[in-house]
Amino acid sequence: MPRSNRARVRCAAALTALCASVLAGCGNGDDERSTEDLPSQNLAWKDCPAPSEAQGSGESPSPLPGGTKWQCATMKTPLDWDKAEGETIDLQLIRAEAADKDKRIGSLIFNFGGPGGSGVTTLPAFGEEYEKLRTRYDLVSFDPRGVGRSAPVTCKSDHQLDAYFQEDSTPDDAAEEKAMMESVESFNDGCEDKSGKMLPHVRTTDAARDMELMRQVLGDDKLHYFGISYGTELGGVYAHLFPEKVGRAVFDAVVDPTQDAEQGSLGQAKGFQRALDNFAEDCTSKTEDCPVGDTPDEVRDRIAALLEKLDSDPLPGIGARELTQTAATGGIAQSLYSKDFWQYLTEGLEAAYGGDGRILMALSDSMNGRNPDGTYSNIQAANVSINCADDKPRYSVDDVKAKLPQFRKASPLFGDYLAWGMVGCTGWPVDGAADHPDVSAPDADPILVIGNTGDPATPYEGARKMAESLGKGVGVELTYKGEGHGAYDSGDKCVRGAVDGYLLDGKVPEAGRVCS
Repeated sequence: MPRSNRARVRCAAALTALCASVLAGCGNGDDERSTEDLPSQNLAWKDCPAPSEAQGSGESPSPLPGGTKWQCATMKTPLDWDKAEGETIDLQLIRAEAADKDKRIGSLIFNFGGPGGSGVTTLPAFGEEYEKLRTRYDLVSFDPRGVGRSAPVTCKSDHQLDAYFQEDSTPDDAAEEKAMMESVESFNDGCEDKSGKMLPHVRTTDAARDMELMRQVLGDDKLHYFGISYGTELGGVYAHLFPEKVGRAVFDAVVDPTQDAEQGSLGQAKGFQRALDNFAEDCTSKTEDCPVGDTPDEVRDRIAALLEKLDSDPLPGIGARELTQTAATGGIAQSLYSKDFWQYLTEGLEAAYGGDGRILMALSDSMNGRNPDGTYSNIQAANVSINCADDKPRYSVDDVKAKLPQFRKASPLFGDYLAWGMVGCTGWPVDGAADHPDVSAPDADPILVIGNTGDPATPYEGARKMAESLGKGVGVELTYKGEGHGAYDSGDKCVRGAVDGYLLDGKVPEAGRVCS
């Protein structure tokens, strides 16, 4: 749960994981070509290099179990789509070719969310989950513009980011409010200083146009797509801009496209509180003792007491860094993205009650894109940059203070954190595009829209709003009664059967189907 107001990339993707200048990803001013030439460019696929710091560092992707290697390429796209014959930037792509060439449908393009997540590192990390889909598709993902190796946005040095993420993001008095707003101003000024050239060109509409170019370059008649979290917003915007080019598409962990930034933050407050309540109920209902409380109320009360204590008395964390109230809140939120990580929340809380903040800090580091070597990916810089370019509203301290009672009612634990996060775009050098994205696509082919009832980051209610906004007969809603951020990666046979049946065989599930 970042300081900005949109849904985060999946917890697992963040856990598996800076370019010096944005200019490293841009073509030079002499690289001009007509818009008509770009779709005919040839991609030079080759073995993938090790991820850059901006992508999250680590090793080159290992081959899939059957031996299929991941291949990477760069695609040129206009820096400014309003001046499409001008300067270009390079987008990084990755693919694993389809297993059955005779029955191949085309490419299946993935976006895993954020905004700001590197698809080039995330897809191979979870490639085995999509092996059935690879029977008929080339699995393809990419680093969207401003992300990873695609003209990455940067804002602060690694040392500065360490300090930034230690700062108090839930001020209690005028002095703390002033300090927080100075921190926001410094971060945003850093983005402008280091990446001002890219900031006007990282909107979701720009990324959607990149995907349309990608479809043409890959040689597909229609765009077959799998969007997760923010990837559903990107997919919806693409469908609005290019409805006749939508092929078989799936939206999982769905962003509510009808909400503005404030409504989205409030929805997340409710969603994370609901997930925490489910965690507390699960832990205390097991036959063995729950190590962090005997009842759900006690679990919640002890967490609240821990966070209150950390506000003035941080715990030892990792190295010289301390577990602050802000870091602990982020670490708790990170563990709620997947039920598989509830065990780490239990262990982290138990350790923190004993005076050890390392586990919660490690979870917080994962949230913030901190690599094990102390460098940072650019997920936070890209997240803020894309959100602020997309979202028109700008919020003041007084706006937040007026809304705090509503946020605290929605979530006693996360309300302050998410309410204050709304000031992240205050003073941003680029105007926001709109109050909320336009995803209406009445002429598009059916899009499968999956809502998870226990999703903390993109609450379940958003799936119906997306299905309705896409248009009658376009958005086909499926409900998964589960926990965590997303449904397909839960492994649920019902969900997978519906998704695989549509993507592989074109079988559109009955609208309103429920998997539990």
